[in-house]
Amino acid sequence: MYYDPIKKTLGQVFNRTPWLRRLFYHLLDLLLLRTWHVHRELRRWAKGRTQEPLNILDAGSGYGQYTYWMSGLSAKWHILAVDVKEEQVADSNTFFRQIGRSNVQFAVQDLVLYQEPNSFDLALSVDVMEHILEDVEVFRNIHASLKDGGMLLISTPSDQGGSDVHDDGETSFIEEHVRDGYNIREIQQKLTTAGFERVEARYSYGEPGQISWRLSMKYPILMLGKSRLFFIILPFYYLITFPFCLLLNWLDARTTHDSGTGLIVKAWK
Repeated sequence: MYYDPIKKTLGQVFNRTPWLRRLFYHLLDLLLLRTWHVHRELRRWAKGRTQEPLNILDAGSGYGQYTYWMSGLSAKWHILAVDVKEEQVADSNTFFRQIGRSNVQFAVQDLVLYQEPNSFDLALSVDVMEHILEDVEVFRNIHASLKDGGMLLISTPSDQGGSDVHDDGETSFIEEHVRDGYNIREIQQKLTTAGFERVEARYSYGEPGQISWRLSMKYPILMLGKSRLFFIILPFYYLITFPFCLLLNWLDARTTHDSGTGLIVKAWK
């Protein structure tokens, strides 16, 4: 199914006031398991750095929830968030001006083309690379845009059932994906080819995470894909499932997985 129309509808609902958008970000932080893993890695990276004037690239910013979270860690960090969707970029710039976070800027950029040599201390790419066919070119551009010692943090589906693909005959649950998921060695090799000196990768979305994803994301998206009337039912649905999803997310984020439908990858220049 196509996810972008549902994302657009959600954006329209929660963009009405800054308070609603903040609420939306907090809900995403709790429900999306990838956020638990990404925040954990970002906290490790940020330790001892919050007083430094650092430059950060949010490569494929989407709703802007990761930029919002990072900009709250330090007012000394300057964050450039880029995305190809002009409407989302405009909405995000308006929101961040409304809440007074002047250290954040959103811009329309294509990651296949965008490069800002030796500019960033950290680059973040969350659920972006599965949408881009020219992935090695993007990795090269981000590598060139990082300063020496800079780190790229990636969250993306794996080939162990990412995008809800488990057999050769199945197709991705999300139609916008150009690949079903990365083999862990494949993405490490591609990052090395792009110039990164050190790459670390681990699985996310183990057994607890996969159950949580179905409850918190797959089933609600399927419902909304059938009819927008399910927006009325969703609060009651989450009232029942939300506590279980929180517990499952907590377990997944604190467990080492031999396999999983997601990957958390770190690469250093």
